[in-house]
Amino acid sequence: MLALASCDSLTLLDSLFEDVRVPLAVFGECTISGKPRADQLEIYLQDKVAEVSLADMVIATAGLGQGELEAMALYKRLHADRLLVDDDRARRVARLNGISVVGSVGVLLLAKERCLIEIIRPRPEEIRSAGIRLGEEIFLEALRLANET
Repeated sequence: MLALASCDSLTLLDSLFEDVRVPLAVFGECTISGKPRADQLEIYLQDKVAEVSLADMVIATAGLGQGELEAMALYKRLHADRLLVDDDRARRVARLNGISVVGSVGVLLLAKERCLIEIIRPRPEEIRSAGIRLGEEIFLEALRLANET
């Protein structure tokens, strides 16, 4: 979420997906006072929060945080199409649990493919300049896939 907020692309989620939901723990993590883009994320996410219980879920945790675990549980409960997650460890655990994932760069590529945006550049550059880790390999591959090299 923070990566998409950092490049003013949160609303692409609403255009690409029928229903966008986040668990309470993710909302809390994104809207901590003083955190970059917290105010923007709070406004965007306020009507997208869903409560979820981990009590009935069996998910391999592998050291994940509460937000990631709740997001995976919510995905399963809603029978969602995709889980937005950028963290490598969380992506691996999600896949092990049969969860289809998409990252922030994947959202940008999907938005371009569906003609919601003309170019993905400079968005990945804005993500990086906001201090969010986006590896050079992923950055270059995204530009290649978008035919923007």
